[in-house]
Amino acid sequence: MKELVEVVAKALVEHPDEVVVTEKTEGKSIIVELHVAASDMGKVIGKQGKIAKAIRTVVKAASSKDNIRVDVEIV
Repeated sequence: MKELVEVVAKALVEHPDEVVVTEKTEGKSIIVELHVAASDMGKVIGKQGKIAKAIRTVVKAASSKDNIRVDVEIV
């Protein structure tokens, strides 16, 4: 999931070299943290959070076959 979030985020931002994605495992849950430059935060979140919601939806669909819960946090 980390790679998926990283590819999507780098395609959206103006400073792809500042994109950092970390992954934490807690039981059957995986928390993916996305760190971007402050100037790119709006591009990753989108108007009314639509881009962030779309990223979460794609990750959820990709993880559904593995029967694990994945949360994406934009920091």
